[in-house]
This record gives sequence, C-alpha cells and structure tokens, in this order.
Amino acid sequence: MRLGEIGNPDAQRYGKPLEGVRILALEQMQALPFGTQLLARLGADVVKVEHPVEGESGRGALPAMTDPTGRRAGATFLRNNLNKRSVGIDLKQPRGRELVVALVPHFDVVAENFRAGALRKLGLNYDDLAAVHPSVIYVSVSGFGNTIASPYDSWAAYAVVAEAMSGIYDRNRPEGQAPVVGPAGALGDISSALFSVIGVLSALRHRDRTGEGQYVDIAMLDSMMAMTDVVTNLYSLGERRGTGVPLITDPFRAGDGWFVAQVGREHQFERLAQLVGRPEWLEDPRLADRQGWREHLEDMIRPAVEKWAADKTKLEAAHAMNAEGIAAGPVNSAEDVIADPHVAARNMLVEVPRTDSDDVYLVPGNPVKLSKVADGPEQRVPWVGEHTDTILRDELGLSDDELGDLRAAGVISSRV
Repeated sequence: MRLGEIGNPDAQRYGKPLEGVRILALEQMQALPFGTQLLARLGADVVKVEHPVEGESGRGALPAMTDPTGRRAGATFLRNNLNKRSVGIDLKQPRGRELVVALVPHFDVVAENFRAGALRKLGLNYDDLAAVHPSVIYVSVSGFGNTIASPYDSWAAYAVVAEAMSGIYDRNRPEGQAPVVGPAGALGDISSALFSVIGVLSALRHRDRTGEGQYVDIAMLDSMMAMTDVVTNLYSLGERRGTGVPLITDPFRAGDGWFVAQVGREHQFERLAQLVGRPEWLEDPRLADRQGWREHLEDMIRPAVEKWAADKTKLEAAHAMNAEGIAAGPVNSAEDVIADPHVAARNMLVEVPRTDSDDVYLVPGNPVKLSKVADGPEQRVPWVGEHTDTILRDELGLSDDELGDLRAAGVISSRV
C-alpha cells in the first residue's frame, strides 16, 4: 500500500471513529508515539510538541534518511509518526511552557512519555494542566509509573530494560548462557503504547458519560508483565527454567529454511505421527504423554520431522501440516514478509517515499481492521516544527509579529 492510497474504499463514506478527538503529544521515541500514531490512523488529530531545532529524540535514531530541511529523520521516528502534525516549542523556556499551557484547553488529550517527574518540574503535569482544562485526559507512559512510589522512580527505561525486568529474557535462557536481548523488536515500547491507547479510549468513554477527565498512568514494566504473563503464572504452577512446558513448540528444518510447529494435544500428536510416516509412535510407551514428547524431541521426533520436510520448502511444510490440523508456519526473513500475499492483501505495509533518494521505506500498516473504517490514506511524517505557525495562529490567534518575536527568541521553530 502506497502513501496516500486507500484500502477498503467502500468504508470511506463512514469516516474515522475518532474524528474530532484532539491529542497534544509531548512524546519521543516509540513507547508513546506508536500509540498516538494508531489513534491518528483511527481519525484523531495528533499534534506533536517537539524541540524547535532538534525535534524529538527519535529523529536521531539510525538508520536514517535526510529530510528536506537537511535534518536527520531516524528510523524510530519514521515508523511511528505518520498522520501527525509538528509544532516546535522549547519547553525549557518559560514562554514555551506558557504556549503549551495555552494550547491544552484546545485538546481532549495530553499525552507524554518523559521520564517520571520531568514534566512536574516544568509545571506541565496532570494537576497543572487539569487546573486550566478540568476535563482533560492526561496519559503518561514511563518506565515505572507516576502515581505509586517505585524503587525505580529515578531510573531511565527503554524497551530492553522493561523486557529484562519482566523475566522473559531469563525464562528460556539455557543455563550458563547470556540472555538474548531484544528478541522481538521493541516489545516493551509497543506493549506500553497499546495499553496507553486502551487507557485513552476508556477515559474518553468515561468522559462521555460523566464529563470528567482523568490521569492515565502506564508503566512499561507493568505492560511487559502483562505481555509476558507466562513468566510468573507458569512459575507459580511449578515450572522452573529447563523444565519447559510439556508440548512441542519448536523450529524444524525444511529444504530451504526453518518452520515452526506446535503440537500440544494428543490428537495433534497422532496426526503428526501419521503425517511424517511414524505411526508406531502411537504405540511407543516413551511417547505416551506430553512429557515424553519433550524428552524425546531431539532423538526421535526432530529427525523424523526434518527427514519428512527435507524435500519441501518451509512454506510447503507449513501448508502440509496445517492441512492435517497441525499449527505451523514458516520462519520468515524480512524479504519473505515483504513478499507475503497476506501482508499485501491486508494493507500491512505502507510504502513511504524517501526524501533523499528515489527509494521507499516501509512502515507497518494499521492492524486494527474495522468493516466501516477505511485503511488510509496515510500522510507522511512531519518535519520539525512544520506546522508551528499554523497551529499557534489557528489555536491561539497569534499574529505574524508575535510569531516572529517567538522565533527570534528561540522559543518556537523557524519556518520550514
């Protein structure tokens, strides 16, 4: 799907469900911007508040492209900020903070993911802004939360920190080996962003009923504990490192790569045995229960499955297993994902033109598919402070002279 295209065009006449919802986002990197991008895709008007020169820190990530102003536009920024506008305001200057406070009553939601306590020092926390806009919904995403004291209140947190502290890195770590860090991308960021979206939508619904705003407090560690629930739940039920869950959920080699299969029930094991030509397994006492499947995975099950799959591609093996009711799928490379017909049919990749070459870069599409909401059209990411003059003029009624004075003082962005 190319930037500006529309998927499910028949649904376009219904509009977007969050049209009219306005979000002022004091955000950076991914833990919140992914969430506000999803809200924007569902129709919300999202305005980013960024430093007037450097922009938010995600713009400095690598790899990167060069934007039309000559600044770096890093990968973290590029994949989390479609469909937003940018206003460049220096929050460290008193006049900059005054501008943000003046903007707040024009928005339904204020969203921020600064380190816990940082905006309190600037006079931009929930209590400060609720004083000028009592019905505001204020959502914070931080490593360890803002509303309850934590021994980690002074810590910085990136995705890998929350992931490590959730226990998931240790759960499957072989004894004596170092943990694998970041095995699933920025799961700590994405999970926090998704829970922030749920919090915002819930608070909006509550305000519809009561007229009251509230504070939505999302901690990255809390989010990761929810995402990695097996760590604590299975431990409490007796699992220890090395014992594993008694089922087959493993990678197997095919002719051109790897595929995964999951066999967790007896009828699935029976189908696996028949499929790979080992009906005798069904009478073998060593494989009579699920624990036996794990104990004999390497000496019996894997050799037979991989012999069966040797003349098949990983996709063919997965198709054959699914035809027999066994859940399986190929271990895809990036190239495989990009070429996948499912991905194309579901508009799950957006091609965005680069500004420093004739190539495109790819951003995942919106995974929330609604029958009466069209996919797209997506709008490119904003350049630093691109919409500063328009927003301050339209929302606060500032004149050209006032904007010029603010620019001269370094409070707001120069013209883009």
